[in-house]
This record gives sequence, structure tokens and C-alpha cells, in this order.
Amino acid sequence: MKYVLLGNLSPEWASKQSERIGKAKAKLDKLGIKIESIHYTQGYYDFIDIVEAPNSEAMLAFSVWYSTHGLGRIQTMPAFDAKTFETAIKHAAG
Repeated sequence: MKYVLLGNLSPEWASKQSERIGKAKAKLDKLGIKIESIHYTQGYYDFIDIVEAPNSEAMLAFSVWYSTHGLGRIQTMPAFDAKTFETAIKHAAG
């Protein structure tokens, strides 16, 4: 399952980019989560990541880990492809 992560960096870790990324990637690997892309933004969120996770529990574990280690906060949203969305529309109509 793919997920979109909308994140904010904590002030303490904003200037320690390589260390923060290293810690996060190690945890993601341990949980079986693969990063597809990382994008840094200006505005309400500091970054948007697209990841693939084996299950929702792995994503929840990462989100809890990220915030409890003071790295920042992440809002996690499942991301559905077009085919899945079209199937859902058909099921909703029928």
C-alpha cells in the first residue's frame, strides 16, 4: 500500500538533515517501508514523502517513532491508484 506523508521538521532537527534522514531511513528499512520519493516544500508542510508500506501498522509504528524521537510530526494518508478508485466508484454505485 502506498502512503503520502506530510511532515513538519522539529526546530532541533531542521539543521541536522543528514543525521535525521539517516535515522529515519534506518527505521523505515527495519519496518519494511520503501521510500519512493521525497519532496521539500514551502508552506504548511516542510516535506512530502511517497512511501510503500507492507501494512498500516508499519506506517503507524513509523509515525509514532518519528514523533517520539523528536524529529517532527507526520500526517499519514493512504494513497490509492486510479484503478482502485474506479473500482470503488463502481461498488458505490451498485
